[in-house]
Amino acid sequence: MKIYGIKTCGSVKKALKFMNDNSIGYEFIDFKKEPVDEAKIKEWLQHVSLDILLNTKGTKYKTLKLKELNLSDAQKIEWMAKENLIIKRPVIEYKNSVIVGFDEARYKELF
Repeated sequence: MKIYGIKTCGSVKKALKFMNDNSIGYEFIDFKKEPVDEAKIKEWLQHVSLDILLNTKGTKYKTLKLKELNLSDAQKIEWMAKENLIIKRPVIEYKNSVIVGFDEARYKELF
């Protein structure tokens, strides 16, 4: 299992705490140290929709004023690769699936 995000994100902290509390092994990939590229984002988009992966409620999305740009899907993917902080967190690769965001009930079910 791989968990992508940033250590200061509240949702990421909750996800990591859940994994640690339940003795579930994982590898953590910090967007700030190891940014993901378009290829990885497109890989995730085979499992989740762009609406789920793109964090339109976050500070970074708002400060970049991306909503005003009326971006195409391809442009949204380009922006996510340039600015990983507009990707909703955490992104968890588990078996052949991708789980986005913190959802304790779903985690209990899956892990």
